[in-house]
Amino acid sequence: MKLWLYALGMCQSMFCALPFPWHGWEEKARDRMLLCLPLIGLEIGLIWWGLLWICDWFGLPQAIRAMVLTAAPYLLTGFMHLDGFMDVTDAVRSYRSLERRREILKDSHVGSFAVIGVVLVILCQFSAFVSLYPGMRMTVLILIPVVSRCCSVIAIQLLPPMATSQYAQRQPHVAAPLVMLLAAIGCGFWMRTKFGLTLLGCVAGFCLALLRGYGSLKGMNGDISGYCLTIGELTALVTLAVLYR
Repeated sequence: MKLWLYALGMCQSMFCALPFPWHGWEEKARDRMLLCLPLIGLEIGLIWWGLLWICDWFGLPQAIRAMVLTAAPYLLTGFMHLDGFMDVTDAVRSYRSLERRREILKDSHVGSFAVIGVVLVILCQFSAFVSLYPGMRMTVLILIPVVSRCCSVIAIQLLPPMATSQYAQRQPHVAAPLVMLLAAIGCGFWMRTKFGLTLLGCVAGFCLALLRGYGSLKGMNGDISGYCLTIGELTALVTLAVLYR
């Protein structure tokens, strides 16, 4: 049990900006850390949905509501996944040799493709939230971060990592995140068919981004995971907005 607490604390400190009472690093818990990522997604999803409820309760203007809900997941993760999205966008869109693309991926400088990409992502996400009218039941927000992070864990566990990735020494554990993924999607369909389709949209967006990012860079790492997670969650929100048009 203690190792799981360490794993949860390590995962929280690495992938979430919110504080966690159990601090410290335990090397023996490293293999369990990624398995806690969907729990961090559940935490983020609950706060995301809670902010939506607060905005609706106060009757905030629709644009202000959309601004809050667009910013929330980035603020809650300390912009970590968005940073990965920007790094991968710069690398993939450079269309250079594989070696050069990997160098760009690790370059601390921000390129024009990353700036354009992040502006488009935020604009699309804001537009999706503006399209969702106040008072709409949107409990699916709780599950979107869970599904995206289950996909991340599965991709990291199954795909060959880059030699420089922190996941190069991972021990594959696929069953647990796969069960959590199926449970989350099943829960979405149980709540409402449109919610289940929204979560399937998240999986589809993640997989398409994975084909692009992993296929271009020939290896898996945290940046590609963040890239795919960002696009997957955006796809889910756009799917939800289209289904409720």
